[in-house]
Amino acid sequence: MATLLDTHQHLFYRDQFQYAWSDSLPALAGRDFTIADYQGLTAGRDVAGTIFMEVDIGADYRDETRFIAELAQDPTNRLLGIVSSCRPEEEAGFEAWLEECADLPVVGFRRILHEAPDALSQTTVFRRNLRKIGDRGLVFDVIFRADQLAVAVDLARACDGMRLVLDHCGVPDIAGGAFDEWRQGIDGLAALQHVACKLSGVLRYCAPGRADLDAVRPYLDHVIEAFGPDRLLWGSDWPVVDLRSSLPDWIDIFRAATSHLSEEEQARICHRNAEMIYGVQL
Repeated sequence: MATLLDTHQHLFYRDQFQYAWSDSLPALAGRDFTIADYQGLTAGRDVAGTIFMEVDIGADYRDETRFIAELAQDPTNRLLGIVSSCRPEEEAGFEAWLEECADLPVVGFRRILHEAPDALSQTTVFRRNLRKIGDRGLVFDVIFRADQLAVAVDLARACDGMRLVLDHCGVPDIAGGAFDEWRQGIDGLAALQHVACKLSGVLRYCAPGRADLDAVRPYLDHVIEAFGPDRLLWGSDWPVVDLRSSLPDWIDIFRAATSHLSEEEQARICHRNAEMIYGVQL
């Protein structure tokens, strides 16, 4: 069984930060989700390392990155890198933040886009700043909804000199059964060789009580076919996965959905592609 490198680990430390977006979600509200909690859930499940993914905490995103960087100094935390938040739409302070992150274990950046106006990623400033990330050899994680994937394709074409990673398989509306529009968008992104895709987050978009292998298999199958094993990564999206299921269940579903692949292909998706794309090593 191939070792897992989790490319999408969230952590909540409420004594440090506020996570306002989670306050209305009973599975997440008012709780901490710490390194120790994560390690307890993944014990015995061959998860050898993680990459922390920013948690959309607003203006405190720089302090979040600094705090996680301190956690990463402890090797027992097995925290190999950070995908930090940034604000590419802003000229002021953007390069200074890149400079500071050069001294931290930051391997990439993300800006929440699936809850933002489409125009945000279409400005000259935004795209120029993304290319500055690419110039440093770093990754930009993109998160768009299924109905925004044409916008994602346009952005990716404008930033073809850097590595982009699509989060959560392009946020398909699995509960609504809206497959065709999503498939077309995925195919457009998969045609661009500098775009990779993260097998993560899909259980959240299932109907309540229906977050299982049968519900997500058509979507995972298509992403695997479109991108191929060389451009896929695995991510837990923990603790957001708890909104519909659990981290242990998602690991089992992922393993079952990729069991038809060769051992080498599974190893690429489970950790080797992540090591290459994010520049980390288990």
